[in-house]
Amino acid sequence: MIFSPSEIQETVNMFMRQKLDVRCITMGISLRDCAASDGKVSRQRIYDKIMRLAGNLVKTGQDIEKEFGVPIINKRISVTPISLVAEPSGEKDVSPWAETLDKCAKELGVNFIGGFSALVQKGMTPGDLNLINSIPKALATTDFVCSSVNVGSSKSGINMNAVKLMGEKIKEAAELTKDRDAMGCAKLVVFCNAPDDNPFMAGAFHGPGEGDCVINVGVSGPGVILAAAREYKGQPIDVLADGIKKMAFKITRMGQLVGSEAARRLGVDFGILDLSLAPTPAVGDSVARIIEEFGIEGAGAPGTTAALAMLTDMVKKGGVMASTSVGGLSGAFIPVSEDEGMINAVKQGSINLEKLEAMTCVCSVGLDMIGIPGDTSATTISGIIADEMAIGMVNNKTTAVRLIPVPGKKAGDWVEFGGLLGGCPIMNVSKFSCADFINRGGRIPAAIHSFRN
Repeated sequence: MIFSPSEIQETVNMFMRQKLDVRCITMGISLRDCAASDGKVSRQRIYDKIMRLAGNLVKTGQDIEKEFGVPIINKRISVTPISLVAEPSGEKDVSPWAETLDKCAKELGVNFIGGFSALVQKGMTPGDLNLINSIPKALATTDFVCSSVNVGSSKSGINMNAVKLMGEKIKEAAELTKDRDAMGCAKLVVFCNAPDDNPFMAGAFHGPGEGDCVINVGVSGPGVILAAAREYKGQPIDVLADGIKKMAFKITRMGQLVGSEAARRLGVDFGILDLSLAPTPAVGDSVARIIEEFGIEGAGAPGTTAALAMLTDMVKKGGVMASTSVGGLSGAFIPVSEDEGMINAVKQGSINLEKLEAMTCVCSVGLDMIGIPGDTSATTISGIIADEMAIGMVNNKTTAVRLIPVPGKKAGDWVEFGGLLGGCPIMNVSKFSCADFINRGGRIPAAIHSFRN
């Protein structure tokens, strides 16, 4: 017998009671062969290729769900950064490319399509600038398109001109979608060290170094890890850590099975398995509650960063033992609006923006899905972005910012996005200005360790 009755029951409990799921299967599609000097030709090529390759993506996911009994929450697509594909056309308004992507998403029935993106960590070409300037309109006129801009890396430093520009574009996107509580900003991420193979939205794109078409899988199991932590209540931290590592191993094996099977059925390569703990607004599916189970009274209290560092490391260690294809981000996400425990921590005052920033030094991404007052200036937003990019650059890790300045809202007000995006209280932002610093522009040089080779 391959599996014992107790192992089968354990797996059933993971799905039924502990909210284990495959958070997403994401098909990455290269659009490099869709570039053309005529924008209409390029967009038609994009439409034709995505529809051809992803035509069975949703059905395949649904079939695997039924046959394996594994919930697959989202079926998504990521594409080559559109700035690279649209630039040969010379068109300044790149939003029609976003409309083409949105049309594909709607016809295919996928949840999101990512890749309305630009990679500008060292400088911006005219095509990059055109795309960035088109982001607010693109996100306001589409439903399923996600956008990301990589403004820094450990090898290149931080492009402060791009950081300044992104603060302005976030404000514009908020204003254009103010009737939807700045929903456009919920689909926009600013990165440092963005990975080419991340399956999670809103930051997913199909990197230039990737193959023509791959399947990347994101597995999420905060509820399972929480249940494992409860089994070790009162035990030494190293014993707790070992238990979490073993559970991460089991979660990863399940994701490997689903990803490999989806790739086989779709006739494409299996890319990576991202085993990030991605929470949802549902009770029992929270990274913050895991931290509290470790013995922290409220997420954000002293000890939180150490607890999160251990959690992230054990998830990665368990994962890499279970699969040779671990990639993407892999660790623990701390989005405020998407985590019931984080929402509670903001309400009770145990966590603030500065503590969240400290926590991003040791977890998967960064300042994620955070509502801030609508009157926050563009330069202040750029300053927050710059701080987070510096953490990523110096520590050679991926960091990101997804801030949502909600017009008409002030600190303490509630904002609701719905679905997996959840809702959250508006958080306080420092009133002290960094405008003179941001307006300098230029580039922060890469840290000294970037010269390793």
